[in-house]
Amino acid sequence: MDDLFPPFAPDADEPKPRRFKPVPFRMIAPNMITLMALCLGLTAIRLAFEGKFEPAVIAIVAAAFLDGIDGRVARMLKGTSRFGAELDSLADFVNFGCAPALILYGFALFHLRSVGWIVALIFAIAMALRLARFNAMLDDPTRPEWKKDYFVGVPAPAGALTAMLPLYLHFLGLTMERWAAPIVLGYVLVIALLVVSTVPTFSGKTMGKRVPRDWVLPIFLVVAAGFGLFISFPFEAMVVLAVAYLVGIPIGAAQYRRRAKAEARRETPTAAAT
Repeated sequence: MDDLFPPFAPDADEPKPRRFKPVPFRMIAPNMITLMALCLGLTAIRLAFEGKFEPAVIAIVAAAFLDGIDGRVARMLKGTSRFGAELDSLADFVNFGCAPALILYGFALFHLRSVGWIVALIFAIAMALRLARFNAMLDDPTRPEWKKDYFVGVPAPAGALTAMLPLYLHFLGLTMERWAAPIVLGYVLVIALLVVSTVPTFSGKTMGKRVPRDWVLPIFLVVAAGFGLFISFPFEAMVVLAVAYLVGIPIGAAQYRRRAKAEARRETPTAAAT
């Protein structure tokens, strides 16, 4: 009689649901910082639509700060991933390409109508091209180690922060009337060209790995003083930083050429010996 009624398990032949491994928090934390930066960039666009340019600029500056630490947090926690790198690039395009372009258009470029909008588009597209080139160069195994000290072209955060120099000056009392729109247009176009150029700019990524013990306390004091000045005089500090960065571009390019020539001289005897 047992053979007439064999046991039946309706779910026995169905595949078991796949169980995903839990993701360590160290992999999530850097992406959370990137998402917070993205929220700031999107909020800056909204503030620009409402004509609140000062908080919009502050949001972009805060997004640039978060962008500067998310990669370092990922490397410190050993939480780097391909997903995080792609998310960071997409966030950078919004924060430092789209948002500054829209802010600058709503601030001054709208006076020039279609021409101003075209320059805003050029700035945003230049930022997208710059980020795409950066991602492609990450996979280049033949790149010398010393070249990691330099970016090719102006990096995205620096390009966005220097492009908004006219807004900093406006906040300090230099009124940007309709007559200033062509000047702003030319300046933004120059920054866009620097972003997609091949001019080497100093990255500073390899700085600070080892700090001499005697420098620790002076560095603390300088950082505290700089932070206090930035909090007390934010837009004055941004003007100084933007101008100093632009002045430092040819200095960094000259240093790059010297190091490239020195490497070429070292390789020449080796090639001759073989």
